[in-house]
Amino acid sequence: MRKTLGRLLPLAVLIGTMGTAGLTAQAATAAEPAAAAPATAGQAAAADIKDRILAVPGMSLIEEKPYAGYRFFVLNYEQPVDHRQPWKGTFKQRLTLLHKDESRPTVFFTSGYNVNTNPRRSEPTTIIDGNQVSMEYRFFNPSRPDPADWSKLDIWQAASDQHRIFTALKKIYTQKWISTGASKGGMTATYYERFYPKDMDGVVAYVAPNDVVNDEDSAYDRFFAKVGTKECRDRLNAVQREALVRRGPLEAKYAAAAAENGWTFNTVGNLDKAYEAVVLDYAWAFWQYSLLADCGSIPDAKTASDQEIWDSIDAISGFSAYADQGLATYTPYYYQAGTQLGSPDIKQPHLKGLSRYGYQPPRNFVPRDIPMAFQPAAMADVDNWVKNNANRMLFVYGQNDPWGAEPFRLGYGARDSYVMTAPGANHGANVAQLRDGDRALATQRIQEWAGVAPAAAALDAGRTAPLAQPDAQLDKQELPREHQLRP
Repeated sequence: MRKTLGRLLPLAVLIGTMGTAGLTAQAATAAEPAAAAPATAGQAAAADIKDRILAVPGMSLIEEKPYAGYRFFVLNYEQPVDHRQPWKGTFKQRLTLLHKDESRPTVFFTSGYNVNTNPRRSEPTTIIDGNQVSMEYRFFNPSRPDPADWSKLDIWQAASDQHRIFTALKKIYTQKWISTGASKGGMTATYYERFYPKDMDGVVAYVAPNDVVNDEDSAYDRFFAKVGTKECRDRLNAVQREALVRRGPLEAKYAAAAAENGWTFNTVGNLDKAYEAVVLDYAWAFWQYSLLADCGSIPDAKTASDQEIWDSIDAISGFSAYADQGLATYTPYYYQAGTQLGSPDIKQPHLKGLSRYGYQPPRNFVPRDIPMAFQPAAMADVDNWVKNNANRMLFVYGQNDPWGAEPFRLGYGARDSYVMTAPGANHGANVAQLRDGDRALATQRIQEWAGVAPAAAALDAGRTAPLAQPDAQLDKQELPREHQLRP
């Protein structure tokens, strides 16, 4: 959840001093969209889908973009700032709709960050050949209340955003719904299921971190002691160490780059803190976005020039990440990491005597005028709920992804739910990268949950395959690289 860790980095369910039962009860009373007058079957068939969508109270069109075989709309939906007190103001939340056919199932996708305003399909959408609704997470611009009351940025409020959108659109898309997302989006799909378990017919959560106890992060240390090969780990550690040994000349380069690009460091405090934060992200960011086969691109620290060290750190961690300009987009993420989601901390003993700050907490990456207080019960509540109540949920992780070091796990109360790991995969792990048996089972279950499983697949899961034809543009996987420690 930082540059991608964002240190969840992706992404306390308790509000104030409320207990779990209180939250659950309040979830049921979240503001619902006004009911539209029911249309007759003939009227529904005659109305254009755009007109039907825009007839939803609070829905407005930003633009429609053509795409062969689909209708694609970028929309705004009016949401309460506080679902518990909806009369106290609203904001416009951006979402997109990739419309295929009302007779098809629908996937509800969220990245947990900004929404992509270009047509894209998530993997479950291709597996079931369905429609896709994609939601921008509250407080990510432009979906931010003005003025911004940051206390209203929490996982229950965000789940209630999804619930209202689903309730409004279910009147049009009446077939089954699957929620999905990757990283912080996978977390978002899981939290939505925890608070509104009756909405979705299935959940596919990719590479979703589960930081149950924020102060206990030894799982990450164990991960970094074994990931990949010793040779690759040693090369990464040596470059990271050398970047701190050469702090003087490399920080001079950083100051020059900051002057050239207009970077400032008011939020983190100073250039030195920002520089070290980027360097300490290096190994994490490599395994998050790269593969074991990429280890050959890591320079030999013993012979590398200052420029080669700089270029490698910049390519993998990104020197703009902890400048004010790099942090601004992700203020909502860091706020959540420091109030509910938690954030990883790793020891990195090879940097002993060189690191001045260690892994810095999310508080360092959020402007000081925004108050923050951590709610330790939030993730414990979700973790306990998943273990005991998961129903039709699939969690997919990558073997070499740091964020998978603390995964969701299933308990005896789980039903028709699965945790699967893609061998050798990074933070982009998906169903297609699973072992053959797992891939077939996952595909079959997703299609079954969506109500579109072919009859042959019901008899033999090995005969399953995505129902939509591949489309290089629609199915393009875009891993954000602008802020490494963020899930």
